Amino acid sequence: MRILQWSEFNSCIKSISNSCMDNQFSGVYGFPRGGLCLAVALSHSMNIPLLKEMQPGCLVVDDVYETGKTLNRALTIPNTTTFVWHSKVQPTWWNAVELSHADEWLVFPWENKDQAEADMKAYKISRGLAL
Repeated sequence: MRILQWSEFNSCIKSISNSCMDNQFSGVYGFPRGGLCLAVALSHSMNIPLLKEMQPGCLVVDDVYETGKTLNRALTIPNTTTFVWHSKVQPTWWNAVELSHADEWLVFPWENKDQAEADMKAYKISRGLAL
């Protein structure tokens, strides 16, 4: 289990902001729940609107890419740029600030550490994985 710190979150925001400084986005959309934390911080950092829905030309963010089920929805919106803080697979069409191992359980700064431990155990049991 890897417990992420707010200082790492701040570095992530700076990294995405710097990577996107030459872009003109219509706003930033973050997938609930973890993506919302990133989107709010990026909205302030980049001085762009926080969006309730994805729209053409927006920045789309999420906390983690695991299967693509969530982030793939951005593919239906024209001219989006997508970023995740952590990707558990090598990025192809999206951008990642950091790569993580597929089996690494991440605890984000806004998450409850005790609940994350219980979630990890339940997840592993449900898939027949070793604890």
